[in-house]
Amino acid sequence: MTPPACLRPMMSAPSPALPRPLLSLGLRYMALSAFFFSLMSLTVKIAGQRLPTMELVFARAVVVSAFAYADILRRGVSLRGQQPGMLMFRGLVGFGALACFYYSVVHLPLAEATVIHFTNPVFTALIAVVFLGERLSLREVLLALVSLAGVALVVRPAGLFGGAGASLPALPVASALSGAFLAACAYVIVRHLRRHDAMVVVFYFAGLSSVAALPFMLPDMVWPRGSEWLVLLGVGVSTFLGQVFLTLGLQRERAARATAMGYLQIVFASLWGALFFSVAPGPGTVIGAVVIVGTALLLGHLRERSAAGEDTA
Repeated sequence: MTPPACLRPMMSAPSPALPRPLLSLGLRYMALSAFFFSLMSLTVKIAGQRLPTMELVFARAVVVSAFAYADILRRGVSLRGQQPGMLMFRGLVGFGALACFYYSVVHLPLAEATVIHFTNPVFTALIAVVFLGERLSLREVLLALVSLAGVALVVRPAGLFGGAGASLPALPVASALSGAFLAACAYVIVRHLRRHDAMVVVFYFAGLSSVAALPFMLPDMVWPRGSEWLVLLGVGVSTFLGQVFLTLGLQRERAARATAMGYLQIVFASLWGALFFSVAPGPGTVIGAVVIVGTALLLGHLRERSAAGEDTA
């Protein structure tokens, strides 16, 4: 049946194009991931004013493993995996990274601890050369050195800056760098385990972290009181949501673009530090953050080009 003539122009006219969002869905997921991970750091710092670090690691691990196990049961996924030994190794390495990062968050200003943690893309690139056989160009080596200069601007060691800078305490800084290195090791292992179900990898990480933290936690355990229970729950829930949105973002967006949004954590951490602890990042931290983020972004871009088979030498 032919439609009336008066309706034909309306039916044949193309529908108006919807305006394109400023950010793709994948990048929006990554932004949400950065927000929830920054909330994790905030709740860890709040709880860590009285509760020991290992207690925070344990609480976070228990909540995340419970959420992960519930999702695994819902979907009927096998927990064994194809490489249980490697899954357990990833869990132990992740536990070490988590313990170091939480210690640094509690004992350093929030922005500084977050900035130092984001040296992990540089460590990841270097470790991937050894364990995944990836190539590393001269430019990438130079970027790694520049990133270390950015760390020096944040830490302000007295040996380099003399009495001009209030240098950060050595042990928390060493813990932050160790956490970044171990996190990079964990990322390389996850890359190796990329054919496994993501939630199974998360469950092994969280489950092994809870078991590994228990003997360290019990001797110095401080029983939470009042609102601290809610803060501990917030540590676990914010971590789980950060991991969920991170997975969704990486599934929908190229690695270099997706991980760039992760640096919003530094912005959020600076905001939380100013709002909750009246600590604003100094000029050295801001410049150091720009250097570290800039080198990491360039490094990610070069790694992505290299993976695509282009010449980066």
